[in-house]
Amino acid sequence: MTHFKHSNVNLEMEAYGFDTVVKSHCRLCHGGCGVLIYLRDGKIKKIAGDPDCPINHGTLCSKGLAAAQLAYHPDRLTYPVKRIGPKKSGKWQRITWDEALDTIAERILAYKKEYGAESVVMGYGTGRDNESVIYRFANLLGTPNVLTAGHFCYGPRIATSILTCGSNPIVDYANNPKCIMMWGNNIVISNPDEYKGENFSVAYNKGAKLIVVDPRLTRVAACADIWLQLRPGTDTALALGMANVIITENLYDREFVENYVHGWEAFKKRAAEYPLERVEKITWVPKEKIAAAAKLYATTKPAGIQWGVAIEQQVTCADNDRVLMALMGITGNIDIPGGQVLFKPPKIRSVSEFGAHRLLPKEQAAKRLGGDRFRLAGNFAIINPKCVWDAILEEKPYPVKMLFFISSNPLMTRANALEVHKALEKVEFMAVADFFITPTAELADIVLPASTWLEMDYVGDFWKRHGYLLPRRKAIQVGECRSDHEMLNDLAHRVGQGEYWWDTFEGGLDYILEPMGLTWSEFKQMDYLRGKTEYRKYRKKGFSTPTRKFELASTLLEKWGYDPLPQFREPPESPVNTPEIARDYPYILITGMRQPGFFHSANRQVPWLRELHPEPRVEIHPETAKKEGISEGDWVVIESPRGRVRQRAKLSEGIDPRVVGAQHAWWFPERKDPDHGWAESNINILTDNAYKACDPAMGATSVRVLLCRIYPENRNREA
Repeated sequence: MTHFKHSNVNLEMEAYGFDTVVKSHCRLCHGGCGVLIYLRDGKIKKIAGDPDCPINHGTLCSKGLAAAQLAYHPDRLTYPVKRIGPKKSGKWQRITWDEALDTIAERILAYKKEYGAESVVMGYGTGRDNESVIYRFANLLGTPNVLTAGHFCYGPRIATSILTCGSNPIVDYANNPKCIMMWGNNIVISNPDEYKGENFSVAYNKGAKLIVVDPRLTRVAACADIWLQLRPGTDTALALGMANVIITENLYDREFVENYVHGWEAFKKRAAEYPLERVEKITWVPKEKIAAAAKLYATTKPAGIQWGVAIEQQVTCADNDRVLMALMGITGNIDIPGGQVLFKPPKIRSVSEFGAHRLLPKEQAAKRLGGDRFRLAGNFAIINPKCVWDAILEEKPYPVKMLFFISSNPLMTRANALEVHKALEKVEFMAVADFFITPTAELADIVLPASTWLEMDYVGDFWKRHGYLLPRRKAIQVGECRSDHEMLNDLAHRVGQGEYWWDTFEGGLDYILEPMGLTWSEFKQMDYLRGKTEYRKYRKKGFSTPTRKFELASTLLEKWGYDPLPQFREPPESPVNTPEIARDYPYILITGMRQPGFFHSANRQVPWLRELHPEPRVEIHPETAKKEGISEGDWVVIESPRGRVRQRAKLSEGIDPRVVGAQHAWWFPERKDPDHGWAESNINILTDNAYKACDPAMGATSVRVLLCRIYPENRNREA
């Protein structure tokens, strides 16, 4: 029996007959939460939060608690399979790992020889800690095309923060911010990126003032001192209006601005273009509330802004991120205790270094799909998904012949799902690695069984910006499942990259840790590592930007031909921009409402989690429901110019009558037909991926803000 310093752990083991407990770190969302995995006879019997973990302090969400149900699910793919017959036939044949990887390697090499390495596109979804190995494989192969969620999720935060101040500024919850501005984020539900809801809750319970910017009355918004219920898609205008208040009322940090800021005068002029009267008309937020929020944030020190993906899935993605960082900078809340800190990781090999980005030949990097259109994205090796679909469907600017998706379900999570479906049907060869046969995997030629976080060793969180490294320890083995890292390490040897990889992937873990003078076998005996925490580093070193200052006006964006300052752009489809569409589709549709148990398209098979959310829900105001003849719980049709889907109505006073809020990524894995109902409730049937609807620098697809109509399913719309 393993003994731990917390007596309750040892007592539980004795009381319930557990024979082993493994300390590890969850990865069912963006991850990092410490867990204790209790086993009996090699099987998981319980998962609980680890009180010693500095990330979550023993708390754990529903996803982590239910992780064993995912790992042991009877529908889990536990061996490689290949398709028998045409796509969508649903007929699969078991094969060996050698046959699967040999086939994939043969296809990769054949396409590289005939069409160039760029004809092979690698892809991954919202993080399973696999991005470094995927980029390493792609860069060494010579393909510049790695399709990620990075064009509209977290990638924009990293790209714009590097341009602005050198690194992603993280709220320093451990030092008790006195004011928290939660912007387009629902941290107690989604536990995003570097953050966990527990840390926010502790700071709030200690008396932090709270400002929430959200179109919906979330649980966090209900607790706010000030709730700014903005019109969806108008975040940049609201933030510039707040900046205008802070500047005109001299609430900015004069010492920081005078000594450490680039572009101050230009930024002042830009903010002056957003007087509160104008901002109120744009955003629907009363000017008095905007002023009050600006003053509260600027005068309550230290303060942090908790923001996330909702503001990045818009046409103003990059400017939304930049203007929020501008608010942090001009108020002097950058790199101070309790503010937004530029944390440093331990001295390891970074994701960029491990990903071998420098080994991609320049002539190949120049072929990156969309790189000339979306310069900021291309600079960070990120591509817009439509560029891939076009290269498959139209073979422009060159043909894409093969896709290899790992932990990704783009049919459910990317805009204009009908076009995605056409591309996945047409591509000559597709391999997928996942836990289940998803709607995307149903269109593949080979599907590989991927390991969950419970089945792998890894250096957890080394891509994040909170400064921690956490050992993820393997607890179980399920069937023939392999980690993404192991399968790519094996595949790399088959395509001629062997000299850059290892006999086993433990060598890769050693490679990550080598600058610390540690091996994996040594690190996995530790609880965690953290980089040295220093504040106000800019006073000695400046910021890691071209000017060495905090850039309110970006010198690199200006060099690439973009506006160096944040600006508001009306959503491409809105009552203001497209009144002719609004006549038939009168409601603003927002998508992506979070549910605690799901992580985008994942976990709908898990009994405990599906019980929490059995069906897709769309939120509407009671006035809207009455007007449209909708009652609570009705199946309703949500329709945009691109298609229609069905979800159940949920009536709420906490949403504007002009706005409809839908859930995303819904499919029905319990349906055994190959379709899995992927198009029935998938809100991305309605979203648009046209280039004009994307952020001009980052390529972010505007999936969060569009127009729709809504009506009861039993009412014939045409009638």
